[in-house]
Amino acid sequence: MEKGYRFLEHATDAVVEAEGKSIWEAFAAAADAAVDLTLDRDLVAEDGHVEIRAEGEDLSYLLYSWLEEIVFALITRGFAIRRVEIDEGASSDLDAAAAYDGGSGSSSGNNAEPLVIHARAYGEPLDLGRHGFRVEIKAPTFHEMSITRSETGASVRFLLDL
Repeated sequence: MEKGYRFLEHATDAVVEAEGKSIWEAFAAAADAAVDLTLDRDLVAEDGHVEIRAEGEDLSYLLYSWLEEIVFALITRGFAIRRVEIDEGASSDLDAAAAYDGGSGSSSGNNAEPLVIHARAYGEPLDLGRHGFRVEIKAPTFHEMSITRSETGASVRFLLDL
């Protein structure tokens, strides 16, 4: 995967598989996939930023919330994203959470605090014509969602409802 993600065959929606050397990188690649599905990032200038915060009771809910916040910034807030930076220092330790639940993304119910991602998205106000708007993502789903971790990295798989 050259970009850190790939789109898999699906008749009506977008199934994405994203990977990285860590859970952080896999989540960042998932955000890149959602942005690239929506618009042409190469046409977006970094003239401003928006803060993004997502939380979930386990890795699956966190991934869902993360994707939901990316879509919210793009579609509802009308902010064209060029790049996203996750603030690992201000966010939950996702690698520890993945180790805690066996890397499956499901919670065993012992996490007292929700997992949190703090990030900053750089870009500018969305211009449908200039930014090569492609398709509107309605929402992420839990259908076909998986989160796996190995000694060489992590991968996430999810379906976006278009």
